[in-house]
Amino acid sequence: MKKVLFALLSALAIANVQAADLTEGKQYIELKTERAVQPEVVEFFSFYCPHCYSFEMEYGIPEKVKNALPEGTTFKQYHVSFLGFQSENLTRAWALAMALGVEDKVKAPLFEAAQAAVKARNQNEPSADAVRKIFLDNGVTAEQFDGGLNSFAVNGLVSEQVKAAERLQVHGVPDFYVNEKFRVNPEGLARTPEGFVQDYVETVKGLLQK
Repeated sequence: MKKVLFALLSALAIANVQAADLTEGKQYIELKTERAVQPEVVEFFSFYCPHCYSFEMEYGIPEKVKNALPEGTTFKQYHVSFLGFQSENLTRAWALAMALGVEDKVKAPLFEAAQAAVKARNQNEPSADAVRKIFLDNGVTAEQFDGGLNSFAVNGLVSEQVKAAERLQVHGVPDFYVNEKFRVNPEGLARTPEGFVQDYVETVKGLLQK
């Protein structure tokens, strides 16, 4: 029992050291913005972004960050509208996914469709029909899709994503923000894949303590 307790205390001490060792300008950048009222982590991404695809589909960084957050911390993923010819339509589609609570069902196929378009240099894909089919293939009814795409709730979520990106001056993705006050700086993290993922998670956790 004492060994288990010691191990737990040691792990906690290591986590605290990692949080205390965060350096502004290295692992994170402090913004000249007002701190969010409630603790939150926001990732800005684009389905067209190859690095976002790797973050999500290969390394699982968003999921790992989400699972490591303390109770009461909100995790959001916002799509940006400045990358790719169908970005605005994909931002709206993502808003619909959020409104219906089907993000985990449509995220992967939307990524695959957008990345296929990038590789094929097809600027008009995924088309509105292709996006609609993805939703319908993943349990959303035609009535839910057609009636919800331009609904008041979805319009509000589109505006929320766009305004958040403007407020935080997001210019590239993937980009993680903690409490609207700190931006994770990937250039200051470990270079190995395993170390990079771990550093990302620990940096977010440490910034929530600031």
